[in-house]
Amino acid sequence: MQRSDLVAELERQGQALGSAAAHAGVDADVPTCPTWTVADLVAHIGKVHRWATSHIREPVKTGQHSLAKAPKQGLLDWYAEGHVALVDALRQAPADVKSWTFLPAPSPVEFWARRQAHETAIHRADADSARGARPDYDPGFAADGVAELIDGFFTRNGGSLRSEEARTLLVRLDDDDRVWHITIGPEGREISHDRAGVAEAEIRAPSSHMYLFLWNRLPRDAVQVSGDESVLDLWQEKAQIRWR
Repeated sequence: MQRSDLVAELERQGQALGSAAAHAGVDADVPTCPTWTVADLVAHIGKVHRWATSHIREPVKTGQHSLAKAPKQGLLDWYAEGHVALVDALRQAPADVKSWTFLPAPSPVEFWARRQAHETAIHRADADSARGARPDYDPGFAADGVAELIDGFFTRNGGSLRSEEARTLLVRLDDDDRVWHITIGPEGREISHDRAGVAEAEIRAPSSHMYLFLWNRLPRDAVQVSGDESVLDLWQEKAQIRWR
């Protein structure tokens, strides 16, 4: 996806998140993040937006920009201000900004546009869950989110998604031709895009459902599963992206 498209999604998803949070109320529980209230969710994403903005406007070589402190009063307005500032920063940033990143991307500014669009979209689902709703994403955007998760986060070293005995999972989208063959082993993950690959378990679903499922925001019955479901048990237990 182009930077302009990702920033437009960031703007749209962030506005939807704010509206859902206001509808639910800051004291509401967030079913998809069981330890959080809406206030915790909004504080988190507001801090992340400001952190990302600082990397775009004041580039550094590491992720050392500090996190802002969320206010106890006016939290939703504070969130909205930070969201608008991030959208503006990404739209105005020169294409050659030199900034720290932590996933592969054509350029730093494209990394930040993609990462913040998907960060916000997934947390928009959390805000929706607090009011008993679920988002339906544009298929192209959702497929890009699946790609960022698998080809980005899960090709990095580290993480808890490991298995002493190699396990294999095939991910197929009903509305996109991309396929991911994931081998989970003792040292981490190996990813290929072999459409003819054989795996112990296969999951398929429309992109929007797969996006939320792989981020552990939907239950297993939201996708079509064939093969050994213990591979899915492993994913749902250990496929976690941690924030400091």
